Amino acid sequence: MNKYLKTKDKLRKYSIIHLLIFIISIMFLFTSCGSSSHISNSNIKNQDSIEASNTSKHNKNSSEEKKDELQASSNEKDKTKNNGTSTNGSGDLKVHFIDVGQADSILITQGSNNMLIDAGNNEDSDLVVNYLKKQGITKLDYVIGTHPHEDHIGGLDAVIRAFDVKKVYMPKKTSTTKTYKDVITAIKDKGLKIAIPSRGTTFKLGEAVATVVAPSESSDYEDVNNYSIVIKLKYKNTSFLFAGDAEDILEKEIIKGGYDIKVDVLKVGHHGSRSSTTQEFLNKVSPKYAVISVGQGNEYGHPHKSTMDRLKSKGIPVYRTDEAGTIIATSNGNSIAFNVKAGSYNYRDNNSKSSESNKYYTNTSSSKASTGSVTKSSTKSTTNNASKSTTNNNVSKGLIKGNINSKGEKIYHLPGGAYYDKTIPEVWFNTEEEARAAGFRPSKK
Repeated sequence: MNKYLKTKDKLRKYSIIHLLIFIISIMFLFTSCGSSSHISNSNIKNQDSIEASNTSKHNKNSSEEKKDELQASSNEKDKTKNNGTSTNGSGDLKVHFIDVGQADSILITQGSNNMLIDAGNNEDSDLVVNYLKKQGITKLDYVIGTHPHEDHIGGLDAVIRAFDVKKVYMPKKTSTTKTYKDVITAIKDKGLKIAIPSRGTTFKLGEAVATVVAPSESSDYEDVNNYSIVIKLKYKNTSFLFAGDAEDILEKEIIKGGYDIKVDVLKVGHHGSRSSTTQEFLNKVSPKYAVISVGQGNEYGHPHKSTMDRLKSKGIPVYRTDEAGTIIATSNGNSIAFNVKAGSYNYRDNNSKSSESNKYYTNTSSSKASTGSVTKSSTKSTTNNASKSTTNNNVSKGLIKGNINSKGEKIYHLPGGAYYDKTIPEVWFNTEEEARAAGFRPSKK
């Protein structure tokens, strides 16, 4: 009996132990499942977070891509906007030699930067303004009146009033003409001031660099032409020289100034007059091309034979507005192309169809002969005699020099005069009476 009871107690203990083990196992199982569920949920959350992050990054990238696309589109639109003839910020350099007849007007554009050198005669005002507008010009960074002759500044007042002008350059030489006064009034009305450039002054026109090589601020010239602002413009590996109406005196000063004036294109001075483009100057400039702004059938006989002969002897192609109309030279920085074919070496002086004043011109050889026949000693002696007795009209044969300036004024110079040695004669006279009879007046100095 006792043995039975002992066995029953053992079985009960074992059952309790098994029950506890079972309960603990069940609890462990539930705990493991809960932990697994927690880990799984955590993984899901992490996965969701990663996907959300990736989605955010994708959206951000998409947004940035769209922004970049919009910016690129905006940049493309900006490239097409301009105030000049080019369609981008760099662009070719274009030089328009506008056909204004017996006058000068040159438009220069590079990217959205624009410069105008001279504006023709008064009657050319509308022509120049309309030409600029057709090129899409709304502003002019620089306006340059090379010198106060009507055939260079005549249309300048209209240009200044029609466009947004940033800066005006003119020489120190003033004038009492209505044309000049009109330009001054237009400048004042626009709240601008005239800047007088000194030699060596440089300024930028986009990627091009302009250098003023004349005139000298300290010089005093009898002929207004020699106050011309002369500019060299360099664009990368190409260059231009705009000579205004500079004559031999100013050309010599430019050479003495030591400036590098070797260029690809020379705008020939003073419409091809014999008083400009001397051999020494042409040798220094050594242009590949020459451009002459000149009017058909002009009364001055421009261009003159001696100038055309010098250009021809060096084999320089000549582009002329009287033959081709408006000439456009385009530079890509390495080479220059023209919109028209090169013209002829024809000249008008010594031509029976030229104006009456041309009958006073002597040919180059006779002028040289007359000049060469006068030695230094005889010149000095004659100078002294002439200065003492200019009233007797008996100056030695061939020593009175006559020339005609761009305004058509006929001036004669006596030996000993301030400008005698500097003047290249267009005609020689034996006496002052002969000079006056031909319509020439004495030099003021």
